[in-house]
Amino acid sequence: MNFPLNLKFKIFAFASQIYVYDSKNFLIQYIKQKIFKFKEEIIIYSDEKQTRPIYKINADRIIDFSAEYYFTDINGNKLGSIKREGVKSIWSAQYNIFDTYKNKIYFIKEGNPWIKILDSLLGEIPVLNLFLGYFLNPEYLIYSNNLKYKIKKSRSFFESNFELIKLDQNSTNEELVILGTMMFVLLERNRG
Repeated sequence: MNFPLNLKFKIFAFASQIYVYDSKNFLIQYIKQKIFKFKEEIIIYSDEKQTRPIYKINADRIIDFSAEYYFTDINGNKLGSIKREGVKSIWSAQYNIFDTYKNKIYFIKEGNPWIKILDSLLGEIPVLNLFLGYFLNPEYLIYSNNLKYKIKKSRSFFESNFELIKLDQNSTNEELVILGTMMFVLLERNRG
């Protein structure tokens, strides 16, 4: 995998859409989240035309603050999961990424929770909310034993762009980190 990866959202779309590009600007994954679903089910494709499904993400329950989201390949083979840390995540986003045996292998933590609070408060002001995406850019850190990856919101006006940067070249389970990052960004983006 060629890092850093860029996750680009279309802002003016009814359903969330993520385009995942590698460092050579090659589309490697595409997601179009379905709206009006009680129990989350997301299919990840390798192309924008949605002809080659590669992964699925399914919630373990209907709409819940602490739902767990399971990752499988297209054949139904389990890959792992991601789960929010419940009450701890009210102030600062915290998520755990688990392998197929429920071992916590990664931990995602918000770098500075004040940025999200400012973004939420100032985002309610008309016109000003158009410019916030250029100035308020949260950063999230992914740990195992030490810092492994960083998710950074990039400056943009009409899209939401996130960059997944690999900091430790010896990191393993890239596939699980990418799936966890996509679900994490979808959940956090919906939270504000």
